Amino acid sequence: MGEGNYVIRVATHPSEVHPQAWNDLLAAQSQPTPFMRHAYLAALHTSGSACASTGWAPHFLMLEAAGKLVAACVVYLKNHSQGEYVFDWAWASAFRQHGVPYYPKAVVAVPFTPVPGSRLLALDAAARAALVQVLIAWCEQTGVSSLHLLFGAEDDLQSCARAGLMLRHTVQFHWNNNAPGFQDFEDFLASLAQAKRKKIRQERRKVAEAGVTFRHALGTEISEADWDFFYRCYERTYLEHGNPPYLSRDFFSEMARSMPEHWLLFIAERNGNAIASSLIAVHAHPLRDGGLNDSTTNKVAYGRYWGALEPVDCLHFEACYYQPLQWCIANGYQRFEGGAQGEHKMARALLPVRTSSAHWIAHPAFSEAVARFLERESEGVGNYLEDLRQRSPLRTTS
Repeated sequence: MGEGNYVIRVATHPSEVHPQAWNDLLAAQSQPTPFMRHAYLAALHTSGSACASTGWAPHFLMLEAAGKLVAACVVYLKNHSQGEYVFDWAWASAFRQHGVPYYPKAVVAVPFTPVPGSRLLALDAAARAALVQVLIAWCEQTGVSSLHLLFGAEDDLQSCARAGLMLRHTVQFHWNNNAPGFQDFEDFLASLAQAKRKKIRQERRKVAEAGVTFRHALGTEISEADWDFFYRCYERTYLEHGNPPYLSRDFFSEMARSMPEHWLLFIAERNGNAIASSLIAVHAHPLRDGGLNDSTTNKVAYGRYWGALEPVDCLHFEACYYQPLQWCIANGYQRFEGGAQGEHKMARALLPVRTSSAHWIAHPAFSEAVARFLERESEGVGNYLEDLRQRSPLRTTS
């Protein structure tokens, strides 16, 4: 199968994709994350967490030139909208009410992972543009209702917009350790308004007075027993909400084996017993100078999963925000991303940022209706962002 000067290959299993070629292409992107590494995507599949039987049937679209991988993405055929964090339930309902099938649909995303980053891996803009065209053609040939690229990097979104896809915006909350960087947690607190400083100190004091202490382990320091305990906590969080967990224990075993350097675990203990944990992903990659030279290192941490076996007031805030932020400051990390939604994160100095996705709807009438909806929604998101910025937790300077 060919498209212009490219040879197109489609694989339905991670084992059919060369890991090093995929990872090398990812490393050349503007916003690489560990969640797009071959090992991560493969572990989702082989562990049974994101595969055809769970409604995530992967298709790896690859463009090659002169035998070299020059563009690639993973697109999932889905028969539901779970695990995406860009909500299209209303769209599916409208299709159903009009007797038009919404599923299957095509999703370019990392399953269960609302982390912004590169989704369309390409050596240059021309290859990325060609990949978008291949994606659309593949969707048309497959007969899906729609295509959704979620939490894309800016160059992904620009390529999609130029190809006629509609952009949709949401809000996340990220913490930034702005240059020259905080010296310690108290230095960070000094950047906040007095009321916010007081609240954080009160919350941390409640956890300490409850007799809770923390330890952390990074990479291969995380023992098998630590992983087992973490999974008990993670599983309980889902079961308390009446759902089974998205990710299997086997998935985390594979992470411990193939990507240990990307994981940081905090464990809360009281009276010698572990009672809660939070798992953070960490990633350091070079920022490019003109696309050629490594100029500096971008160090980012991502809040991922948490759970507790005992209730302690404010323990969630300590485990999921204050301990990770303290660690980020001590280790020179520039950003901590708090995940999807959560306006309460602003009180912990995670500030609002706009994240975006791109959408293609095959049915012309529904495409027009979605475009009108997105225009109104985008205005609302813009107003919401402005309102949030007016309520900044940062200290004002006169």
